Amino acid sequence: MSQENAPQADATLLQEVAELLVSALNLDLGPAEIAPDEPLFGEGLGLDSIDILEVALVVSKRYGFQLRSDNEDNVRIFKSLQSLATHIAAQRTI
Repeated sequence: MSQENAPQADATLLQEVAELLVSALNLDLGPAEIAPDEPLFGEGLGLDSIDILEVALVVSKRYGFQLRSDNEDNVRIFKSLQSLATHIAAQRTI
């Protein structure tokens, strides 16, 4: 499914994914403090590759699809909370 035709994440899903990130990674901030377009890596939220593996695991369990480490779209998928939630909206089976 192309990004243009993918279902967009609504505010409820954004909040849910933000809560999932905070919980899974034991972040020292609240879900509401994660801006939808803030980068997840580096200057933004500051996640690293180990954090992304944790996120992939909890997303797989929660939403019923696999995020694979060899997916060429991972840079786009994990760019921000918005991009991750949009990918979940398009792929979720649960």
